[in-house]
Amino acid sequence: QLQLVESGGGLAQPGGSLRLSCATSGFTLYYYAIAWFRQAPGKEREGVSCISGSNGSTDYADSVKGRFTISTDNAKNTVYLQMNSLKPEDTAVYYCAAGPYYCTGYVGYDYWGQGTQVTVSS
Repeated sequence: QLQLVESGGGLAQPGGSLRLSCATSGFTLYYYAIAWFRQAPGKEREGVSCISGSNGSTDYADSVKGRFTISTDNAKNTVYLQMNSLKPEDTAVYYCAAGPYYCTGYVGYDYWGQGTQVTVSS
């Protein structure tokens, strides 16, 4: 059974860092794209970043470019989201999801984790 489990969320100060992990099981990362989404209270869910398991190609939302880095450790079946220079507007529940072979956007992701809360506040 295909599963994704997020971890690493918590409280960070503005300007601080957090690293989220998405541990996957039941499938081979090579054949999927993994994306991170987030949803803040009262807002729609938005795609933050994605990575293609086969070739490592990546994409980032404009709001996080230069601050967030997505990476994958295929041996550990885990995808990471390194978040630096955090801002209060990054506060949200962050989800990872598995989807189409290549990271070409933020649609078509059929398998989701349960989410992890990230709060950026002083």
